[in-house]
Amino acid sequence: MTAGVYGLGRFGTFWAECLRDAGLSVKAYSRSEHPVPEGVERAGEDEVLSSDLLFFTVAISAFESVLERVGSRIGKDTIVMDTCSVKIYPSQWMRKHVPSDRFMIATHPMFGPDSGAKGLSGLPIVMCPITGKDDERYGIVRSLFQSMKLDVLEMSAEEHDEEAAYSQGVTHFVGRTLSAMGMKPTPIATQGYRSLMTIVEQTCNDPIQLFYDLQRYNPYAKEMRLSLQVAIEKVLNALRREEG
Repeated sequence: MTAGVYGLGRFGTFWAECLRDAGLSVKAYSRSEHPVPEGVERAGEDEVLSSDLLFFTVAISAFESVLERVGSRIGKDTIVMDTCSVKIYPSQWMRKHVPSDRFMIATHPMFGPDSGAKGLSGLPIVMCPITGKDDERYGIVRSLFQSMKLDVLEMSAEEHDEEAAYSQGVTHFVGRTLSAMGMKPTPIATQGYRSLMTIVEQTCNDPIQLFYDLQRYNPYAKEMRLSLQVAIEKVLNALRREEG
């Protein structure tokens, strides 16, 4: 079985390596001159678009424009997947720009090069059906992820985005905020502080565009930010009362 990885940014390169390690024949395409991992073949755009499994690993904000350009050229027997960190909009874009007779699944690997550096075992990956959960092709992909020792979670795009706004969204928001405060490692750090610095390192290793896209394209992100703001104000008000 061949797997095509469309986009060789930080996550795309990592995901191509994961698929290679799972025993797939992996072909990758990138418009820029990103290096191709060992054991992964650099291929032309049309060749990657005709793979058995096609994973789009491009920025959320670029995904629709990519689909507008290449959607009609995706192979008839290709299983089409995204790997975006939000799911409602990518699902809508695939329905709109990919021919309806292609089989599509919205996926979100809930990890990256940092959190997956020591292996994938037990890490979560979300599958959101687009063109049918009962089709055997859906089972093929689920079995692949299970063979990679991933914890497969199945839910709707709406359920994913609502939960992710508070789990992933808060994590990235806090990480970027602490980075803006200039927080750095210190020899007197408690374990709690070290955990916070791990959040800063992991979130800030990702492109800043991912942070912006998480906030812009998750329809529940604004609600999350308002909840966070209200919670901070509650804590500050409690301190003010204690201070008299």
